[in-house]
Amino acid sequence: MDRYVVVDLETTGNSTNIDQIIEVGIVVIENNEIVDEFSTLLRPNKPIPPFVSKLTGISDSDVAFAPLFEEMASDVVEIFKNSYLIAHNVPFDLGFLNAELQSVGMNQLNNPVIDTVELTRIMYPQAPSYKLGQLAEYLHIIHHDPHRALSDAIVTAKLFIQLRRKMESLPLETVEHLLKLEKSFKSDIYELLHNQKERLTYSANQDNRFSICKGLAYKAFHEINEGAESSCHSFGGYLDSIYEQNGKMANLLPNYEKRTGQRQMSECIYDTFRSKNHAIIEAETGTGKSVAYLLPAVFEAVTYKQRIVISTFTTQLQSQLLEEEIPLITDIVPFPFQVALLKGRQHYLDLEKFAIEIANVQQDNYDITLTKAMILVWLTETETGDIDELHLPSSGYLFYQKVSTDSDGDLEYSFYQRARKRASDADILITNHALLCTDIFHDYQYLPTYSKVIIDEAHHFEETATRHYGLKLDYVNLQYTLNRIGATANDMVGSTTLTEQVSFESWKELIAKTKYEVDELFRTLFQYVLNKHHDKYARSDTGRIQYRFTNDSIADKQWNIITEMASRINYFLREQIRFLETIVPRNQENITVNDIRNKIEKLRKLIDDLQHLFVENNLEQFVNWVEIEASGAKNAVYLYSEPRDISHTLANLFFDEKESVILTSATLTMKNSFSFITKRLGIPSERLTTKQIGSPFSYENQVRLMVPNDFPDINKGNMDDFIYATCEAILSLAEITSGRMMILFTSYDMLKRAYELIRELMELDQYVLIAQGITSGSRSRLKKNFQTFDQAILFGTSSFWEGVDIPGDDLSCLMIVRLPFQPPNHPTYEAKANYLREQQGNPFYELALPNAVIRFKQGFGRLIRSSTDRGIVFVCDARIVKARYGKYFTDSIPKVPLAFESTHELMKRAQDWF
Repeated sequence: MDRYVVVDLETTGNSTNIDQIIEVGIVVIENNEIVDEFSTLLRPNKPIPPFVSKLTGISDSDVAFAPLFEEMASDVVEIFKNSYLIAHNVPFDLGFLNAELQSVGMNQLNNPVIDTVELTRIMYPQAPSYKLGQLAEYLHIIHHDPHRALSDAIVTAKLFIQLRRKMESLPLETVEHLLKLEKSFKSDIYELLHNQKERLTYSANQDNRFSICKGLAYKAFHEINEGAESSCHSFGGYLDSIYEQNGKMANLLPNYEKRTGQRQMSECIYDTFRSKNHAIIEAETGTGKSVAYLLPAVFEAVTYKQRIVISTFTTQLQSQLLEEEIPLITDIVPFPFQVALLKGRQHYLDLEKFAIEIANVQQDNYDITLTKAMILVWLTETETGDIDELHLPSSGYLFYQKVSTDSDGDLEYSFYQRARKRASDADILITNHALLCTDIFHDYQYLPTYSKVIIDEAHHFEETATRHYGLKLDYVNLQYTLNRIGATANDMVGSTTLTEQVSFESWKELIAKTKYEVDELFRTLFQYVLNKHHDKYARSDTGRIQYRFTNDSIADKQWNIITEMASRINYFLREQIRFLETIVPRNQENITVNDIRNKIEKLRKLIDDLQHLFVENNLEQFVNWVEIEASGAKNAVYLYSEPRDISHTLANLFFDEKESVILTSATLTMKNSFSFITKRLGIPSERLTTKQIGSPFSYENQVRLMVPNDFPDINKGNMDDFIYATCEAILSLAEITSGRMMILFTSYDMLKRAYELIRELMELDQYVLIAQGITSGSRSRLKKNFQTFDQAILFGTSSFWEGVDIPGDDLSCLMIVRLPFQPPNHPTYEAKANYLREQQGNPFYELALPNAVIRFKQGFGRLIRSSTDRGIVFVCDARIVKARYGKYFTDSIPKVPLAFESTHELMKRAQDWF
């Protein structure tokens, strides 16, 4: 059967029980071409909600004289005869069609179906989103009229034709594996896959695009070209040929404008490299700092044969460097150079492990089956094997842990080893703060040798270093590790001759005892924190109760019971190691044996972690704390340990060891001083250069800062009144800006309460509300959804304070609800504050305030992303004006006009401004 009918419906809502179809769009495909189209409006027997009208453009008047569904039902059913039914989310469209058919007494459709959401996830596993509009953009399909049935059906039809072509490009091995998984898919694609298998089986052509490992097809690795000598010996001349008005940047970039700060930054980095010093460079928004540091990095690497490491905090910036900046640099520098990206080994797929797992399909749930299918197709196109390229279903990431790399592996088949090889051959090595810190704290075993490094997003470096010098342990991951160790050993035991002393039964009993003791420990910890909990204890962003271990708590009798439980677990873990060492053959190398050795290392790490948390008295150097989800399972416990001060460790292990460390970010100073970050990171002042580079944007003309003087004082217990005033201000500003607002909160609890109140206050779904933690989707997906709607308000906390770029008219108003101080009873803040007091320091001015100012600067930077942007920053917290420390905030951002007036007066100002 080679007839496919694509359907798209617009409806009055999402429920088949109460909602109805208002528009049908149908497209017929034969021989991979669109051969027919059909569309009609339908009259429902209920009003069309305003939200639906806004989304689709269909109003009650449009359908007033349209036919009822029953009048068109026979015509619609006739189109679907002898064909596949295709929709972008089949359960929705087929569910509505069948509900309507049933309501008029007709037989329901039972055609074979193809869901293009599912099929796209399999065939395009690297797509950034699976919403139809965003897929059309990704695959360059023109979408004339989104959210209208016929236009959506045409786009879905073109998408399906593209999906078939993609399927026809797959190698035989991949198709055979997909056929084994097919019965678990929602889509009936057996015939399509079978036909492709038949074509390939009888084809004599050898496909050189792919290599084979253990029956898996993967994209053949390409050899890396060697770099070349620099033909440019003068750095000044090198920059002249690039930056000046007649240089290569001007030739390549339309409307190029020379930015003085960009060149200053390049020169500062080069001088720092040559003098073998360190530098901290604050480069404000619009400087173009990525290009500014890449140019001297490439020159230094090629001219002086010195690998330069570039570290970022976010994968988003890594992608930007690799996809945008590096290609530009390649075009403008006068010599070739090599770039590589290296992450921790757990990011990379292990082909041999995946080959074992793909053969085991008996107990897979749908998400695991989908994940396997996505990985199979991804293997035919990835050159890196890096998990971050994939957009897996939620439980797919747990499956990926089972098949990710945890040993070095064979260079021929190992993505991780290939990445290491590329890294060792590279002039420029891009990595992340996490791996950089792991390398620093493990005798530089993980990265190739380097002496010069550029750390971008450097305001996160202390936090990352602190976290990686500490540890995190939680119930779910601990039990998961024990289950994996048990399963791996079970495989090994089956092929090993055991003595009575090490029987299979004794192994199972040992695993069971360990898991029981772990469960008891975490349940006891949960109850311990609950019993100790008072209002003074902090709550995390996610609402967990946080409790810090102190000398008083460790002296508690109940704590002695907890330490005894931890010691019992360690005894059982040592017994597991003894057992596993007994069954591992000496001088033997294979995937199972290597896996067992890696599991032994994990057990040793667990023993060390439990010893650190419960046995060693280390509270002088470390902050140890526990978090529980009070409303969660009785073992929903998370244990943390971090050093109270990382500066001496970084000074000794990093800054004293490296020739040049360049730290850069848009937010490193407080009131034009670098002293905070210099002290926190332990950078030696005698080897340090500091530089501030201002933004080329005209903030005085582009931004207005507004602070109301009549909001209720939250510090006097007026939380409800404050939230109400905030919500009223949001709606008033939204009227002026037609939505296009981002609201930044410092706690998820306040965000949730404000979101719910605005929904109550808002008339007729006037604005689309998109809220982190409430609206489903990742940060980037929420941002895209926000940009998709004309009148939308975006609510964010935590990660939304930085890295969310919404240039142009999509964002006109940024509201900061509270100054972003860390809660004073947060465990790490408490311990670090106590440590500073012991050093005769001032915790507020040396810790709380600088962190809040840097966070505030990150939030402020969300508004203006280009020289043509303009808008309002509305700060609900009057402390920015009234408190004696308020100047630290206003003096740390670009100079902008500030209005401190009543909310009513500010709204008039906002109206005039726009």
